Amino acid sequence: MELRERNPIQKAWTISQPLTLARWVWLPLLLFIITRLGIALIAYLAVPLINDSTTPPPYHLRGTENVLLDAFGSRWDTGFYVSIAEEGYKFEGVPLPSVAFFPLLPLLMRAIIPLVGDTLAAGLVVSNMALLLAMMLFYRLVAESWDEQVADRAVWYLLIFPTAFFGAAIYSESLFLLTAIGSFYFARRQYWELAALLGIAAGLTRFTGVIVFPVLLLEWLRQWKGTDEGKRPSLPTLLVPFAPLAGLGTFMLYLQSAFGDPLAFVHGAEAWGRVPQSPLATIGDLLQHPAEGWGTAVLAGHIHFDNWIDFSMVLLFLGLGIALLVKKRWSEAAFVLLGTLIPFSSGLLMSQRRYVWVLFPAFILLAQWGKRPYLDKLITAMSLLGMALFTALFVNGYWVG
Repeated sequence: MELRERNPIQKAWTISQPLTLARWVWLPLLLFIITRLGIALIAYLAVPLINDSTTPPPYHLRGTENVLLDAFGSRWDTGFYVSIAEEGYKFEGVPLPSVAFFPLLPLLMRAIIPLVGDTLAAGLVVSNMALLLAMMLFYRLVAESWDEQVADRAVWYLLIFPTAFFGAAIYSESLFLLTAIGSFYFARRQYWELAALLGIAAGLTRFTGVIVFPVLLLEWLRQWKGTDEGKRPSLPTLLVPFAPLAGLGTFMLYLQSAFGDPLAFVHGAEAWGRVPQSPLATIGDLLQHPAEGWGTAVLAGHIHFDNWIDFSMVLLFLGLGIALLVKKRWSEAAFVLLGTLIPFSSGLLMSQRRYVWVLFPAFILLAQWGKRPYLDKLITAMSLLGMALFTALFVNGYWVG
């Protein structure tokens, strides 16, 4: 049969197909640019509007010749990553040992300092590029498992979460998102070598990188039980789930060699008051009855609202993790529940709202629920308000996570 020449509409469709397939590139990029510009604008306006003191904020590193570089590169934990990149690790003889912070972020910062010429700029480049790449992989992961509408909302919700501004600063959250999402995505597609490399990277990014281990193990078991024999993962790939533990073990070997203590990162964290403690004990401390009574304490502003905000985030993500369990999404539920409970077992509520931001399966669930317009608007409104408030406080040296 002779093939007929395609009409102009068919030709246009054929040409546009690559653009349609590239939605996982341009949509996360667009949302990334919009949200990062919004965060930058809030920071730029908040510094002169709120900060009327000449005293530098805590852990301040640089001057204010560049407002944004200073705001996102010279606040709180950013100083430790900059210090490690420039001077290496410190353990004994310092009040706050930098060994509590994992090495992948400062290693990447040090690698690109010759390209950008400044440690702070290197940290911001690594953090923001990691977040952008993470969102592209996240979009593909969600779109391939559900659909593009769910993927659109999932990326949007994650980028506007109240503590998502940490992805614009020199913090390890962006890098952890990239390594965790990447290892899960490539494991789902049975690219086990890439999943292993990213799993090792997750273990080198932060201690909670260990939660990638059960996620990969459950994913391997799901594929082994649920696919045809010809498509099952090979037995040697059963080693892949152990990759995050290998990353953690590598850091521990370095600490043993440098300081004679493979658990220096645990002992260093004790300087912040982080010691293993039952979550029930932490809740008990929070619910301790004020001397003047709850009503008077609330009206007088004597309640530690920061702790209550963090506790509410813990409850929210525990609820989302349980919802994933009910849906029998075992690997995703394990990631959310362990990612919430491990930091919550550190004896402190401080920073919980930041820690839960990286629990990406929770945002997939929210995106599925967000097909209801009223819920989509509620999530968007509450997230944007929270992000604006926390960003303004953070860049002015207030502790928000």
